[in-house]
Amino acid sequence: MRTHLNALSAVRNLGILAHVDAGKTTVTERILYATGTTHKRGEVHDGTTVTDFDPQERDRGITIFAAAVSCVWDGHRINLIDTPGHVDFADEVERSLRVLDGAVAVFDAVAGVEPQSESVWRQADRHGVPRIAFVNKMDRAGADLDTAVASVRERLHPAPLVVQLPIGAEDAFTGVVDLVRMRALVWADGGDGVQEGPVPEELREEAARRRRLLEEAVAGLHPAALEEFCDRETLSEATLAAALRDVTRDGDGVVVLCGSAYRNRGIEPLLDAVTAYLPSPLDVPPVRGTGGDGEEQERAADPAAPLAALAFKVNATPTGRLTYLRLYSGTIGKGDTVWDAGARRAERIGRVLRVQADRHAQVDRAVAGDIVAVVGLKSARAGSTLCAPGAPLVLEPPGVAEPVVSVAVEARGSTETERLASALARLAEEDPSLVVRTDPETGQTVLSGMGELHLEVAVERMRRDHGIDVNVGRPRVSYRETVARGVSGQVFRHVKQDGGAGQFAHVVLDVEPLEEGVSGFEFRSAVVGGRVPQEYVRAVEAGCRDALAEGPLGGHRVTGLRVTLTDGSTHVKDSSETAFRTAGRLGLREALRASAMVLLEPVAEVTVTVPGDAVGGVLGDLAARRGRVTGSAARAGAAVVTATVPLAELFGYATRLRSRTQGRGTFTARPTGYAPAPAVVPAR
Repeated sequence: MRTHLNALSAVRNLGILAHVDAGKTTVTERILYATGTTHKRGEVHDGTTVTDFDPQERDRGITIFAAAVSCVWDGHRINLIDTPGHVDFADEVERSLRVLDGAVAVFDAVAGVEPQSESVWRQADRHGVPRIAFVNKMDRAGADLDTAVASVRERLHPAPLVVQLPIGAEDAFTGVVDLVRMRALVWADGGDGVQEGPVPEELREEAARRRRLLEEAVAGLHPAALEEFCDRETLSEATLAAALRDVTRDGDGVVVLCGSAYRNRGIEPLLDAVTAYLPSPLDVPPVRGTGGDGEEQERAADPAAPLAALAFKVNATPTGRLTYLRLYSGTIGKGDTVWDAGARRAERIGRVLRVQADRHAQVDRAVAGDIVAVVGLKSARAGSTLCAPGAPLVLEPPGVAEPVVSVAVEARGSTETERLASALARLAEEDPSLVVRTDPETGQTVLSGMGELHLEVAVERMRRDHGIDVNVGRPRVSYRETVARGVSGQVFRHVKQDGGAGQFAHVVLDVEPLEEGVSGFEFRSAVVGGRVPQEYVRAVEAGCRDALAEGPLGGHRVTGLRVTLTDGSTHVKDSSETAFRTAGRLGLREALRASAMVLLEPVAEVTVTVPGDAVGGVLGDLAARRGRVTGSAARAGAAVVTATVPLAELFGYATRLRSRTQGRGTFTARPTGYAPAPAVVPAR
């Protein structure tokens, strides 16, 4: 037992998070190279990376699918997940963060915090994942560590604890001063490995000043460090390192390092920081779930405890269906029988695999704290809990965002219709953020996702992986409906007699909008005197939720409202949960038709980076797209414009921007919610 726990303390389950093009995949490749896992440096621009192994990732030069790899550094096993940076694949990041214990946030030394950097940071905040920051691309023109750190402080609001001082700037960047151990680390051009030496004479005064600032910042966050600082007016190396570890794991501060992954500078100290500061499975709180008796239970990271594992990714390969698992407790091995708590069925483990992106090595067993893939599971989906048959437990699955863009798809040949349906079902099984439905009016098959690129990738996978040629309609956004002015005292009676037991339910509903900017649905009961029993109240709520699927304006999902059940009555024989659920559904539909409704359209925060001489044309184009400019700034010789733009107006914007700026303009778009649509926007 002690051996297993010692081994767990040397495990790090780590994610790499960043905005697209900040260098996540290059950082991952250099980590694999530095740890001896690979013997050649993979390059994104050459299509030779380990983690971006899918043909589309190599063609597009971006990460699309979260890829897991495993390596060893200084006696520690690091299970690493390289996550996508594009906003269309934010759900891949969400599922990864759900199973990680720590993360490295990568920032561009020129751009600092970019829109998707902020989004993934907020995702990590929601999951309570401790982070360290790596300011990458220090060799680029305009790179500045202090400016990047200032943007982290201003936009993300952590306490950045800078533990390095760059040696050289921009193209002359050659190394860093380690402010914790007060030593210089230098990387030679074309050479492997780092050379350690004393702090250069010309940087000693600045290094001492920054070490003092680091000590003061840490003392303000850590009681033991503050006590020593007050007594000695300085911190020892051991106290500083221990305090940095505690502050990072508690989420009170973020250790900041810097380097240039492309030139292989700064990777070794980054790995040292991962093992020193980020938590092991033993350092995170026990996972919580719902037991078979409905009570909340905890499972500690103990190989001897009953099995509890969460499936976070499913991948269909030519050799079988891979299910990626994070083991929170217990062990799992080839031939074991496990219980799928969601599907309520037993499954048998065929093989257990240690994953190296698209390559796999079979292992005998996996224990608590491991991230592995297994073969043989038929029912498990992303979010499924696997547990010991005699100790059932359901873990909270990762959240799935609602899709915002849809396209109609159809097979070009009538003989391929069934193959298309099978391919779509497999895509939705692998990626829960893809939704497939049939339009009730047109009979078309509609594929919905998180953005244009997300759907392009899905269609290309059907063509490339499944050999199906498909016709694709124009993209359409997913509208919503909400209540502008509700109704009170809406009475609905559901009475049905068709022989035998009848149905009777009487409900009185109040409908009102939620507070401005709040989405979702709230249900309350104000019934007194037991006029509607509690089990029927729950049935009314379920019926109301059913009614939200189609609003009165155009059949879109309804959001942003509160429904209160104020009164009702029952029949001694004919009332049932089914009758009250029907009354809730039909009663709310009537109430919505009597309310003042508003059509909502998805909007996005757009950040456009263009040369200064192109700003005027870009602003005019954004205004023509119903955009509202929210800010502008100058950065590294370019202008950065931020605006809020309806998502429907952004289709084809990339091509338009390139033509207006002679190919020099770039933009990112991050969905930020819904806003009222003008009357001219069609509801369908």
